[in-house]
Amino acid sequence: MRILLVEDDAVLRDVMLRSLADAGHRVDVASTVADTSHLWRVQRFDAVLLDLNLPDGSGLVALREARARDDHTPVLVLTARNRTDERIAGLDAGADDYLGKPFDLGEVEARLRALARRTHGIADRSEIGNLILDRKAGRFFVAVEGGAPAPFELPAREFEVLRELMTPPGRVVSKRLLSDKLSALEDSLGDNALEAFISRLRKKLAGTGATIRTLRGLGYLVEAESAEGR
Repeated sequence: MRILLVEDDAVLRDVMLRSLADAGHRVDVASTVADTSHLWRVQRFDAVLLDLNLPDGSGLVALREARARDDHTPVLVLTARNRTDERIAGLDAGADDYLGKPFDLGEVEARLRALARRTHGIADRSEIGNLILDRKAGRFFVAVEGGAPAPFELPAREFEVLRELMTPPGRVVSKRLLSDKLSALEDSLGDNALEAFISRLRKKLAGTGATIRTLRGLGYLVEAESAEGR
Protein backbone atom coordinates (compact mmCIF):
# COMPACT_ATOMS: atom_id res chain seq x y z
CA MET A 1 0.00 0.00 0.00
CA ARG A 2 0.99 3.62 -0.41
CA ILE A 3 0.59 5.21 3.02
CA LEU A 4 0.66 8.77 4.30
CA LEU A 5 2.26 8.76 7.76
CA VAL A 6 1.49 11.90 9.76
CA GLU A 7 3.60 12.13 12.93
CA ASP A 8 5.57 15.05 14.41
CA ASP A 9 7.66 12.97 16.82
CA ALA A 10 10.81 12.36 14.76
CA VAL A 11 11.91 9.25 16.68
CA LEU A 12 8.52 7.54 16.48
CA ARG A 13 8.11 8.61 12.84
CA ASP A 14 11.44 7.04 11.85
CA VAL A 15 10.64 3.79 13.68
CA MET A 16 7.23 3.56 12.00
CA LEU A 17 8.68 4.47 8.60
CA ARG A 18 11.23 1.63 8.79
CA SER A 19 8.61 -0.84 10.01
CA LEU A 20 6.13 0.03 7.25
CA ALA A 21 8.82 0.00 4.56
CA ASP A 22 10.05 -3.40 5.77
CA ALA A 23 6.47 -4.65 5.42
CA GLY A 24 6.53 -3.65 1.73
CA HIS A 25 4.64 -0.36 1.92
CA ARG A 26 5.55 2.88 0.16
CA VAL A 27 5.40 5.68 2.73
CA ASP A 28 5.15 9.46 2.46
CA VAL A 29 5.60 11.44 5.67
CA ALA A 30 4.24 14.71 7.03
CA SER A 31 4.66 16.41 10.40
CA THR A 32 2.29 19.40 10.17
CA VAL A 33 -1.32 20.01 9.22
CA ALA A 34 -0.20 22.12 6.24
CA ASP A 35 2.06 19.41 4.84
CA THR A 36 -0.60 16.75 5.45
CA SER A 37 -3.28 18.72 3.62
CA HIS A 38 -0.96 19.36 0.67
CA LEU A 39 0.21 15.76 0.24
CA TRP A 40 -3.31 14.41 0.68
CA ARG A 41 -4.58 16.69 -2.11
CA VAL A 42 -1.90 15.94 -4.69
CA GLN A 43 -1.34 12.21 -4.12
CA ARG A 44 -3.66 9.23 -3.90
CA PHE A 45 -3.04 7.06 -0.82
CA ASP A 46 -4.32 3.64 0.16
CA ALA A 47 -4.39 4.63 3.84
CA VAL A 48 -3.48 7.49 6.18
CA LEU A 49 -1.93 7.06 9.63
CA LEU A 50 -2.89 10.31 11.31
CA ASP A 51 -1.51 11.88 14.48
CA LEU A 52 -3.76 14.58 15.95
CA ASN A 53 -1.45 16.74 18.05
CA LEU A 54 0.62 18.55 15.39
CA PRO A 55 2.68 21.76 15.76
CA ASP A 56 0.29 23.89 13.70
CA GLY A 57 -3.01 22.42 14.88
CA SER A 58 -5.07 19.25 14.97
CA GLY A 59 -4.76 16.52 12.36
CA LEU A 60 -8.57 16.50 12.32
CA VAL A 61 -8.41 19.67 10.23
CA ALA A 62 -6.77 17.78 7.35
CA LEU A 63 -9.16 14.87 7.86
CA ARG A 64 -12.25 17.10 7.65
CA GLU A 65 -10.87 18.79 4.52
CA ALA A 66 -10.38 15.40 2.85
CA ARG A 67 -13.85 14.19 3.71
CA ALA A 68 -15.35 17.50 2.53
CA ARG A 69 -13.91 16.91 -0.96
CA ASP A 70 -15.34 13.37 -0.93
CA ASP A 71 -12.01 11.64 -0.33
CA HIS A 72 -12.72 8.27 1.29
CA THR A 73 -9.13 7.14 1.94
CA PRO A 74 -9.11 4.88 5.04
CA VAL A 75 -7.76 6.75 8.09
CA LEU A 76 -6.30 5.20 11.23
CA VAL A 77 -5.83 7.81 13.95
CA LEU A 78 -2.77 7.23 16.16
CA THR A 79 -2.65 9.58 19.11
CA ALA A 80 -2.04 10.04 22.82
CA ARG A 81 -5.46 11.71 22.96
CA ASN A 82 -7.24 8.57 24.03
CA ARG A 83 -10.19 9.79 26.08
CA THR A 84 -13.62 8.57 24.99
CA ASP A 85 -14.82 12.02 23.94
CA GLU A 86 -11.67 12.56 21.86
CA ARG A 87 -12.11 9.18 20.13
CA ILE A 88 -15.71 10.09 19.35
CA ALA A 89 -14.59 13.44 17.90
CA GLY A 90 -12.09 11.70 15.65
CA LEU A 91 -14.59 9.14 14.40
CA ASP A 92 -17.22 11.83 13.83
CA ALA A 93 -14.68 13.79 11.76
CA GLY A 94 -14.37 10.82 9.42
CA ALA A 95 -11.71 8.51 10.90
CA ASP A 96 -12.21 4.80 10.25
CA ASP A 97 -10.29 3.46 13.24
CA TYR A 98 -8.53 4.74 16.32
CA LEU A 99 -5.46 3.46 18.18
CA GLY A 100 -4.07 5.11 21.31
CA LYS A 101 -0.38 5.55 22.04
CA PRO A 102 1.68 3.64 22.99
CA PHE A 103 0.84 0.97 20.42
CA ASP A 104 2.36 -2.18 18.95
CA LEU A 105 3.63 -1.86 15.38
CA GLY A 106 2.26 -5.30 14.55
CA GLU A 107 -1.21 -4.14 15.53
CA VAL A 108 -0.87 -1.06 13.30
CA GLU A 109 -0.06 -3.34 10.35
CA ALA A 110 -2.98 -5.67 11.16
CA ARG A 111 -5.40 -2.76 11.39
CA LEU A 112 -4.17 -1.40 8.05
CA ARG A 113 -4.90 -4.76 6.41
CA ALA A 114 -8.36 -4.83 8.00
CA LEU A 115 -9.10 -1.30 6.78
CA ALA A 116 -8.05 -2.20 3.23
CA ARG A 117 -10.26 -5.28 3.21
CA ARG A 118 -13.23 -3.46 4.68
CA THR A 119 -12.91 -0.34 2.52
CA HIS A 120 -12.13 -1.94 -0.83
CA GLY A 121 -13.83 -5.30 -0.36
CA ILE A 122 -10.64 -7.13 -1.31
CA ALA A 123 -9.19 -10.40 -0.09
CA ASP A 124 -5.67 -10.98 1.20
CA ARG A 125 -4.94 -13.02 -1.95
CA SER A 126 -5.78 -12.43 -5.62
CA GLU A 127 -5.02 -14.69 -8.59
CA ILE A 128 -5.03 -14.07 -12.34
CA GLY A 129 -3.78 -16.94 -14.48
CA ASN A 130 -0.87 -18.34 -12.47
CA LEU A 131 0.01 -14.93 -11.01
CA ILE A 132 -0.71 -14.57 -7.29
CA LEU A 133 -0.73 -11.38 -5.23
CA ASP A 134 -0.35 -12.12 -1.52
CA ARG A 135 -1.23 -8.84 0.20
CA LYS A 136 -0.36 -10.05 3.69
CA ALA A 137 3.14 -11.01 2.54
CA GLY A 138 3.38 -7.96 0.26
CA ARG A 139 4.70 -10.13 -2.58
CA PHE A 140 3.82 -11.67 -5.94
CA PHE A 141 4.16 -15.38 -6.67
CA VAL A 142 3.65 -17.62 -9.69
CA ALA A 143 1.82 -20.91 -9.22
CA VAL A 144 3.96 -23.93 -10.11
CA GLU A 145 2.29 -27.22 -10.99
CA GLY A 146 3.05 -29.81 -8.35
CA GLY A 147 5.08 -27.43 -6.21
CA ALA A 148 5.05 -24.38 -4.00
CA PRO A 149 4.43 -21.01 -5.68
CA ALA A 150 7.63 -19.37 -6.89
CA PRO A 151 8.39 -15.74 -5.88
CA PHE A 152 7.89 -13.25 -8.72
CA GLU A 153 10.22 -10.37 -7.95
CA LEU A 154 9.75 -6.88 -9.38
CA PRO A 155 11.42 -3.49 -8.84
CA ALA A 156 9.51 -1.26 -6.43
CA ARG A 157 7.73 0.91 -9.02
CA GLU A 158 6.68 -2.05 -11.16
CA PHE A 159 5.42 -3.79 -8.03
CA GLU A 160 3.29 -0.76 -7.12
CA VAL A 161 1.77 -0.54 -10.60
CA LEU A 162 0.97 -4.25 -10.84
CA ARG A 163 -0.50 -4.28 -7.33
CA GLU A 164 -2.69 -1.30 -8.26
CA LEU A 165 -3.92 -3.17 -11.34
CA MET A 166 -4.82 -6.19 -9.19
CA THR A 167 -6.56 -4.31 -6.37
CA PRO A 168 -9.11 -5.63 -6.98
CA PRO A 169 -8.44 -7.77 -10.08
CA GLY A 170 -10.59 -7.21 -13.16
CA ARG A 171 -10.65 -3.43 -12.65
CA VAL A 172 -9.71 -0.90 -15.33
CA VAL A 173 -7.12 1.56 -13.98
CA SER A 174 -6.72 4.95 -15.62
CA LYS A 175 -3.47 6.19 -17.13
CA ARG A 176 -3.55 9.19 -14.82
CA LEU A 177 -3.63 7.06 -11.68
CA LEU A 178 -0.78 4.87 -12.89
CA SER A 179 1.20 7.93 -13.91
CA ASP A 180 0.83 9.23 -10.35
CA LYS A 181 2.19 5.92 -9.05
CA LEU A 182 5.31 6.32 -11.20
CA SER A 183 5.94 10.03 -10.92
CA ALA A 184 7.31 12.41 -8.38
CA LEU A 185 4.63 14.75 -7.06
CA GLU A 186 5.89 17.67 -9.13
CA ASP A 187 6.78 15.75 -12.29
CA SER A 188 3.98 14.05 -14.20
CA LEU A 189 4.86 11.08 -16.40
CA GLY A 190 3.80 11.46 -20.04
CA ASP A 191 1.62 8.94 -21.89
CA ASN A 192 4.48 7.70 -24.08
CA ALA A 193 6.73 7.02 -21.09
CA LEU A 194 3.88 5.24 -19.29
CA GLU A 195 3.18 3.06 -22.31
CA ALA A 196 6.86 2.09 -22.51
CA PHE A 197 6.83 1.21 -18.81
CA ILE A 198 3.69 -0.94 -19.21
CA SER A 199 5.26 -2.65 -22.23
CA ARG A 200 8.28 -3.69 -20.16
CA LEU A 201 6.06 -4.96 -17.37
CA ARG A 202 3.91 -6.87 -19.87
CA LYS A 203 7.04 -8.67 -21.16
CA LYS A 204 7.99 -9.68 -17.61
CA LEU A 205 4.54 -11.23 -17.14
CA ALA A 206 5.09 -13.61 -20.07
CA GLY A 207 4.69 -17.16 -18.82
CA THR A 208 2.65 -16.21 -15.73
CA GLY A 209 -0.71 -16.72 -17.43
CA ALA A 210 -1.53 -13.03 -16.86
CA THR A 211 -1.19 -10.07 -19.19
CA ILE A 212 -1.93 -6.34 -19.26
CA ARG A 213 -4.49 -5.22 -21.82
CA THR A 214 -4.73 -1.62 -23.04
CA LEU A 215 -8.25 -0.18 -23.25
CA ARG A 216 -7.98 2.91 -25.42
CA GLY A 217 -9.29 6.02 -23.75
CA LEU A 218 -9.83 4.17 -20.47
CA GLY A 219 -6.58 2.71 -19.15
CA TYR A 220 -5.20 -0.73 -18.41
CA LEU A 221 -6.56 -4.06 -17.19
CA VAL A 222 -4.79 -7.20 -15.92
CA GLU A 223 -6.50 -10.33 -17.19
CA ALA A 224 -5.81 -14.00 -17.76
CA GLU A 225 -3.84 -14.61 -20.94
CA SER A 226 -6.04 -16.14 -23.61
CA ALA A 227 -5.06 -19.30 -25.46
CA GLU A 228 -4.79 -17.19 -28.64
CA GLY A 229 -2.35 -14.83 -26.93
CA ARG A 230 0.08 -17.56 -25.91
